[in-house]
Amino acid sequence: MVTRRHILATAVAAPAILRFGIGTAHAATNLKISHQFPGGTIDKGDFRDRLCRMFAAEVARRSGGDIKAEVYPNASLIKTNAQFSAMRKGELDISLYPLPYAGGEVPETNIGLMPGLVSTYDQGLKWKKSPVGKVLTDFLADKGIVILTWVWQAGGVASRPRAIVAPEDAKGLKVRGGSREMDMVLQAAGAAVLSMPSNEIYAAMQTGACDAGITSSTSLISFRLEEVSKFLTSGADASYWFMMEPLLMSKAIFGKLPRNHQDIIMTVGAELEAFGKKGAQEDDIEVAKVYEKAGARVSKLDVATVNKWRDIARDTAWKDYGAKTATSANLLKLASDVAA
Repeated sequence: MVTRRHILATAVAAPAILRFGIGTAHAATNLKISHQFPGGTIDKGDFRDRLCRMFAAEVARRSGGDIKAEVYPNASLIKTNAQFSAMRKGELDISLYPLPYAGGEVPETNIGLMPGLVSTYDQGLKWKKSPVGKVLTDFLADKGIVILTWVWQAGGVASRPRAIVAPEDAKGLKVRGGSREMDMVLQAAGAAVLSMPSNEIYAAMQTGACDAGITSSTSLISFRLEEVSKFLTSGADASYWFMMEPLLMSKAIFGKLPRNHQDIIMTVGAELEAFGKKGAQEDDIEVAKVYEKAGARVSKLDVATVNKWRDIARDTAWKDYGAKTATSANLLKLASDVAA
């Protein structure tokens, strides 16, 4: 089981304490939270932005204003792909970050988008208290990252030329998959693949550089891809594409905080997981309404079709990932043991 004690044991315990006489006072904590998604308010907008704002408001409330956090949406503080490295270096405090975006720097993080490995929200969220969660938490801590909030999102496909439902539908199209492993599956299905963060899909589809983009239901809505798409494949009923998009914190920054601030941050982060699940599931339903209103044709995945994608993934992406490092092999095995 992943516990707060375990997290703190891997962090650098260096409380920033100022002593005055016989009393003790903590220096104020000022945090910057960055993400790539559109900004909104605590009540409206992309649920990932809302989650960050809720986190900021709640840690401020519980600390009596001693913890202040400011949210920077739209990659306005740091470019999307650079956020993980910035946290590792202690140059960025917190980010709600799609874990496999770090795959170029830390290949093991691609476990966060392994096609067909996770098929339900409950299965993904079980990772936290399963052996795979402990190993992943330890591994990220060794790389300078602390997981605050576990968030999973199902995904779908927005496309222009035709709907991509079964693997054979992708043949000959230029598709953004979202991770190296998803790209391997698409290539096996006959597609050409494009690598870019989800906030760049719109421009690529608008210019014709990209025919289709696979991303979370929330991003399919927030980045207005219905404006450049004619077809949507929804992941509301079943999906081979589940991405881990957790709220992460720099271990270097976390370790310098007073113990009571660490406690508040970890507690609030864990409490927001229910909101993350609810927000993702609501968007899985909402996305179809948005695309139908825009005139797109909506298709759904079923279990049999998801199994076709998973079969390709097992023969390509899973084998490739598992052969990379001992940690990759262990993460894949442990994740496979978590029941749907």
